[in-house]
Amino acid sequence: MQDQHSDSPSPRFGWLRRSPFSLAAAVTAIALAGGSGTAWWVMNSAKAPAPVVSPTAPSPQAIAPPAPAAPQTSSEPGIAQSPTAPTATPAAPTAEQTVQVYWLKDEGGQLKLVAAPIAVTAEQPEARLRSALEALLNDAPASDAASTIPQGTQLRSVEIRPDGVHVDLSADFKVGGGSTSMSGRLGQIVYTATTIDPGAKVWISIDGEPLEVLGGEGLIVDQPMTRQSFDENFVL
Repeated sequence: MQDQHSDSPSPRFGWLRRSPFSLAAAVTAIALAGGSGTAWWVMNSAKAPAPVVSPTAPSPQAIAPPAPAAPQTSSEPGIAQSPTAPTATPAAPTAEQTVQVYWLKDEGGQLKLVAAPIAVTAEQPEARLRSALEALLNDAPASDAASTIPQGTQLRSVEIRPDGVHVDLSADFKVGGGSTSMSGRLGQIVYTATTIDPGAKVWISIDGEPLEVLGGEGLIVDQPMTRQSFDENFVL
């Protein structure tokens, strides 16, 4: 026998079979009744605009120091151009100095010592003195003057020391002549050796040995000599 309840809806859930639309409405009603807060959040979340994300500001970058300038190169590839060398300042020309060289001159039958100025470029006193003595020994005097120093006499050394001027001559200085010739050459050396300092003392040596006697007549030479002592002890 067929069950009479198989085709008849249950009185409790009969509305489910009668209308599909009623089922959807029921689900909606349940959702609204049981989870009205959740449904409200979902609906408002859909409508609410998305939050605006501000762009991240770039972090400030450290300022790097300027790179050193690269050396200049020449127009030809592969050849570095050398830096320009500073221009050298030309040295100032050495100022000329004047010294006196002494010759002998006949004035009324009597010999006298006369000065002739010459220009030298040496700066040091000793060097200037050497130039003066070498001019006396090697240069020819003026046409109206003379020298009784024998040719070939050499200046071996000259030094300015605390006790005076030391002049060393070669042995040729003692050759030939009488007393007047010996006195004249001695006076030429003494006066020329004191051209820088007229009051200086002069020490004369021959080949390193002190000059004590000059000439065959035995002219005594007391040392040191000065211009004043020469004028007092020797007659030209």
